[in-house]
Amino acid sequence: MDASPRPLDAPPPSRSREGAPEWTRVVGVFDLETTGVDVTADRIVTAHIGLLDGAGTAILARDWLADPEVEIPEAATAVHGIATERARADGRCADEVVMEVVDVLRALLDAGIPVVAYNAAYDFSLLKHEALRHGIRPIENPRPVIDPLVVDKAYDRWRRGKRTLEQVAAHYAVRLDGAHDASADAVAAGRVAQALAGRFATRMPPTAQELHTRQIAWARAQAESLTDYFVQIGRLDPDDRVDGRWPVR
Repeated sequence: MDASPRPLDAPPPSRSREGAPEWTRVVGVFDLETTGVDVTADRIVTAHIGLLDGAGTAILARDWLADPEVEIPEAATAVHGIATERARADGRCADEVVMEVVDVLRALLDAGIPVVAYNAAYDFSLLKHEALRHGIRPIENPRPVIDPLVVDKAYDRWRRGKRTLEQVAAHYAVRLDGAHDASADAVAAGRVAQALAGRFATRMPPTAQELHTRQIAWARAQAESLTDYFVQIGRLDPDDRVDGRWPVR
């Protein structure tokens, strides 16, 4: 983001896809790359927050590189390309990064701008625990959030194939260059959300707030279905459950 970005609460006017809900005119996008997949223990390495107009063009963007203050496992580096040495040399203090990410997201949400995050429960949950770790007031109930993973599963439940961002972006003809880069993933997720809104316009709730509410129920039902499948194949014990809380676990 440049030194004097446009105000977050005053996005420029833009055109939206024909027939798509009004909320697609301006959407926030958010993604984290981290040290691992445990939302309670792992740390932020890179983050991206931006705004897309109704045509999917980035009109505002900000990126962060943090020193997570722990070793970045080789497996995580293999995914996002950031090694411990680089994070320590070039990354900013983790508490500063977490505070700024929280503040920018809160500004977007307070302005009523929907924030798109693919597999949102991961990013928002990890950010919550990072905030608590550093004594920062967390975003406990982000709203409105749009999660293309949840929405895609709800509207095209029986489609075969994986539901990774790469696969889903390809299905909706959204270009994704540099997967697992926070900026590339965030922008692609935003464009997938807009593509979903266009594809399923006649079935899509008219407001982001209503869509948010529906996703809470969809995510819970999807977790219950996944639990049943995992129990069936022996991956989970019958008494265990996949956590279906959304968008924060």
